[in-house]
Amino acid sequence: MSALLDWLHAVFVEQFNFWIVLGFIAQAMFMMRFVIQWIASERVGRSIVPVAFWFFSIAGGVLLLIYSIQRQDPVFIAGQALGLLIYFRNVWLIVKEKRRDPVS
Repeated sequence: MSALLDWLHAVFVEQFNFWIVLGFIAQAMFMMRFVIQWIASERVGRSIVPVAFWFFSIAGGVLLLIYSIQRQDPVFIAGQALGLLIYFRNVWLIVKEKRRDPVS
């Protein structure tokens, strides 16, 4: 038990700085996209992906990309950068659709 407490202290207290805070905020933003999607789906009784999902994806993805660049993690950098392309593309498709049909 003491080893676990020592490890938790080392991870969450000794390393606590701006970048750790940014990483947690980024993860929270990224997680919120699933919370938003779940709530929206429950409201209509079927699985849907609301526009807010993509905006939380972009916000969380950008923050996680910044965090991964600072940590110099090439796997994380590549994953977030590629994900951002998909999120921005989806937002662009939504914008194009809204321009075609401004009533919806």
